[in-house]
Amino acid sequence: MTLIKTSTLWIAALLALASAPAPAQDRPQPRLPLIEISAGMYRIQAEVAISEAQQQTGMMFRRTMGENEGMLFANDEPGLRCFWMHNTLIPLTAAFVDDDGTIVNLADMAPQTDTSHCSIKPVRFVLEMRQGWFAKRGLKAGLKLRGRPFGN
Repeated sequence: MTLIKTSTLWIAALLALASAPAPAQDRPQPRLPLIEISAGMYRIQAEVAISEAQQQTGMMFRRTMGENEGMLFANDEPGLRCFWMHNTLIPLTAAFVDDDGTIVNLADMAPQTDTSHCSIKPVRFVLEMRQGWFAKRGLKAGLKLRGRPFGN
């Protein structure tokens, strides 16, 4: 089975779990299903945002985020992905990630701004972590993340 088919099946399975209603306008969405991703020797507990409502809300209105917690935005098809921080209170770094788990580019994003931060090429995945998480660990574009979404 190809990597894309494996990832698509994995996303479909998570979609079945991710049928929570959209949050109220000014409240964070409930916690989403978690997966473990590794970045070198570091472990990440990532909530998975798959539905359109989950992805539109993302980390909005959240006031806290654990040191090794993040949110993985997973899509069926590659595309240029752009993120902004409207109503997001925590400074974040977005890692735009290729199908095989390779970080394509990183973007630091300031809270409560409408500035767009985009992938430099089409990707299916974006991993948001606390701003500085990647830099503090010396992790850069080209690093390969590991975990079920990436077929490894």
